[in-house]
Amino acid sequence: MARIYPFQPLRYTAQAGPLGNLVTQPYDKITPAMRRRYLSRSPYNLVRVILGERTPADDDADNVYTRAARHLDDWIRAGMLVRDRESGVFPYFQEFTVPDSGERVVRKGFIALGALEEYSAGVVYRHEQTLSGPKQDRLELLRHTHAHFGQLFMLYPDPAGAVDALLEEAAAAPPLTEVEDEYGAIHRVWRITATARIQELMSDKKLLIADGHHRYETALAFRNENPGLAGAGRVMMTLVNMHSPGVKILATHRLVSGLDPAGLPDAFLRRAAGDFAVEEIDSLDRLKRAWAVAGDRTIIGAAMGSRLFLMAARLGEGGADVRVLHERVLGNLLAIGEDAVREEKHLRYIRGLEAAVEEARQGAAQIAFLLKPTTVEQVARTSFAGGVMPQKSTDFYPKLLSGLTIYKID
Repeated sequence: MARIYPFQPLRYTAQAGPLGNLVTQPYDKITPAMRRRYLSRSPYNLVRVILGERTPADDDADNVYTRAARHLDDWIRAGMLVRDRESGVFPYFQEFTVPDSGERVVRKGFIALGALEEYSAGVVYRHEQTLSGPKQDRLELLRHTHAHFGQLFMLYPDPAGAVDALLEEAAAAPPLTEVEDEYGAIHRVWRITATARIQELMSDKKLLIADGHHRYETALAFRNENPGLAGAGRVMMTLVNMHSPGVKILATHRLVSGLDPAGLPDAFLRRAAGDFAVEEIDSLDRLKRAWAVAGDRTIIGAAMGSRLFLMAARLGEGGADVRVLHERVLGNLLAIGEDAVREEKHLRYIRGLEAAVEEARQGAAQIAFLLKPTTVEQVARTSFAGGVMPQKSTDFYPKLLSGLTIYKID
């Protein structure tokens, strides 16, 4: 079902300088401070292309997209970026520390081209809805550069680990590239030129978009605009076995503000008692112990001021806690509907249990809703059944670096 292809990427050369000064986090994770730091590192840092500076003087002839295309062309002509002479797929391993547990693990995947498929074909599955703004921006960049700079993060089911075994065999050799990012994750890339066996093993797999929904749909739109452009029907992906122990999802907690304070906390807790067994608890450790034995039962934490509560669904859900929170708590109990969630009205997001509780304790949020991480199994079950999850349901960690390989379509 999945059509996977080797390719000859553009890669940075030693002439451009140390790789750590050139690659970036995905464009949508780059804060203004990160962008300034990237710009200061090198005139060839990829941020100049994927998230360039806008100016008041921008016009149709000179703007952030035309400058991105010029940078790319100039760097290729100057030898800062050179196309590989051999075609291949590229094992891509990330060694990192899990922020919430301190566990040191390795996530193993490989970079290749994948055929673009409409969702209706039953090959590629999504788990999130997308917004039009980011897609239009990425489409303009793709129209001007004809290049993909970051990989889509795709999951595939392989319980036996047959593909992983081939990747591990290739990883016994020294890597082509190795770089440590600003979060302490070490990224290593190798090359496999004999790709037929990997392509065969992947041919019956379904693919699930873990990260990159907007870029996937942008690539589809570009393909449809350019039916005669060779290569436009393929996109660069990092493919990872969803059964790998290195696949980690971090929890993203919800901070609620701007509600009528008269109903908090007592009136809210009385309403919640209809669907949840509500218990006031004395510590986050008590919440963590409840999560550890919850099984399929939904348990949500709620911090209000200095008080902490455990909300256990009276019926087992068998699904993701984040969906229960959005539908039955935010929607039904607090009247924060889907439109308000999309516009982030009354709602902010935060990583880290202690950080979320502190927001409530300091009064920066009226309620901090605390969630255990969504599991890969829950994402797959929802996606393969044709469903989608609320925004920011998953935070796959770490992110894939942009600029390790570049797919120039023409």
